[in-house]
This record gives sequence, structure tokens and C-alpha cells, in this order.
Amino acid sequence: MKSLKYGLILLLMMNTSFMMAQDKTKITVAQDGTGDFTTIQAAIESCKSFPDERIIIFLKNGVYHEKVKVPSCNNRLSIIGESVEKTIITYGDFFNKINKGRNSTFITYTLLVEADDFYAENLTIENSAGPVGQAVALDVEGDRCVFINCRILGNQDTLYAAGQNSRQYFEGCYIEGTTDFIFGAATVLFEGCTINSKSNSYVTAASTPKGKPFGYVFLDCKLTASEGVTKAILGRPWRDYANVVFIRCNLGIHIAPEGWANWDKTTRDKTAYFAEFAKKGAGANREKRLAWSHQLTATEAKKYTLENIMASRLLEEPGATEWAKKKQ
Repeated sequence: MKSLKYGLILLLMMNTSFMMAQDKTKITVAQDGTGDFTTIQAAIESCKSFPDERIIIFLKNGVYHEKVKVPSCNNRLSIIGESVEKTIITYGDFFNKINKGRNSTFITYTLLVEADDFYAENLTIENSAGPVGQAVALDVEGDRCVFINCRILGNQDTLYAAGQNSRQYFEGCYIEGTTDFIFGAATVLFEGCTINSKSNSYVTAASTPKGKPFGYVFLDCKLTASEGVTKAILGRPWRDYANVVFIRCNLGIHIAPEGWANWDKTTRDKTAYFAEFAKKGAGANREKRLAWSHQLTATEAKKYTLENIMASRLLEEPGATEWAKKKQ
């Protein structure tokens, strides 16, 4: 079953063959000069556009003070860190620092992924600006993007899971923030992740497009809180038709009894779909949940699988098996 699971994840990407990659598809970044490049952006810019096989950038341990962009032409790209704790990409842009008007939030990213079929593992991605307003750490807009064992650190608007037709998968990741720290329009499956609230505010602010069967799905995740946090809300609808579901998640005592909230001075509660199933933990009290939220039946919960959430338009690739073998 585990082999099948990782095989399906790999179908979200193009070739991830470690064993057969040629030298031109394997790049090392090291700040001490022992690699091919000393900066991540320089390594990305050296990559072939729309390559025939996956390009793997390996980052040696270090704190990379960079604002990194993976443009759409650099698809089939993997960035893999030496260790999640010591391979850190960090930058400190925030809304007022950017100061380019009402849309400044979307320029504050530390790492921007516009490319399809992006893969990341063992990375810390951080916006170091602190609690100073909107400050994105990771902005993902490509389709079929996968993040394994990554830490995504920030405060307000930490993870912008964007793209109306984007599908993203996060496994075993740690994501923290204060307000609306997971937000956007993408279809995203978070599996076995830790979601940590740093303030009494909102965890998610989805803007799922109308007609999408899935928005944000949290499967077997753990919701934790920093010291002093006593009332966090699972989500509020940033736009009409916001869709967020928590399945078999462990909800800490910091989760407010009402669970959810409407966006102030709107009627988005009329179209939003917020749901839970078989939740655990001190914050899992269903009696006081908002009346317009949902408690799934076992039959309804069965549709929330990796295959269903990510299956449409997958690129089948017979050779994409090496990484799956390493995970067995």
C-alpha cells in the first residue's frame, strides 16, 4: 500500500530518477564553494528550460539568505536539502516594506514556485520579517507540486497555496503562522503535517474556485499551538466557495469550540464548505460548532483520498519509480 501511495505521488511529478540522471541534471549548491554554485537562484538560472528529464538541485546545509523564484520554464525541478533543520532558505520582505499598494502581499515571498512538477524535500523555508503584517514564506502557483519533510515558517500569510488549477501535496511538513497562514485557491492535500498556530487567529483562508470538488484537505494532521495561544479558528472563507476539510486530525485545546468563522461583513458562509470527520484531541468538541459547518459521515469521508484529490490530469510516467523505491 505504501509503495502504491508513493507511486501516485510521483505521478504528480515528472521523472525523479536519481540513479539514471546524467551530470547535467544534478547540481550541488554549497556556500563554502564546494558545489557547482553558491546560491540557489544561480543554480536555477543555469537549468535548461522545459527539460526532457528532471533536474535535481541538492542544497548542502547552510542558511541561504535569498529571495528565490522558480519560473514556469523551469518545470521538472527538484530542490532537496541535506537536512531540514540546517538547510534554510530565508528572507524578510513584508507588506509595508514592499510598499507597492494593496497587492504587496504577493511580492513578499521567500520562495516562489511558478513551475509545474516541482518537488522539495528536507528544506526550511522562512519569512524572517516577524509579526509585522502580511509576509509570505512560500508561494506555490504551479501544478503537481510536492513538499516532503519541509518546515514553512512565518507569521501572517505564511503559505500562499495559489493557482486556481494548481494541485499541491504536503507530507510530514511543519507549517506555522498567526493569521490566515494557509491561504489561496489551490487544491491541496496536507498529510501527516503539524500545523502550529502562533496567535489567537485563523489557520486557513481558502479561496477555492466555484465548482472545485476539493480545496484544502488535512488528513491525519496535528494542530498545535505556541505558548499563550488559547483560541484559534480552523478557517474563514477568503472568497465565496471556500472549501476546507479536516479528517482524522488531532485538534489541540486551542481550537475554539465554534471551530469556524465567516469573513466579516460578507455572506460567504452561504457558499463555503467547511467540514470535519473523526477528529481527535481536546479541540474536537462538535457540540458548539457553527451550524453551517459540516460533520462528515464515514461514507462521505471515503472520497477524500490521494487518488481522488490529485488524480485528474496526472501525467503517467513509467520510469518514475526510483524515489518510491527509496521510500519503502
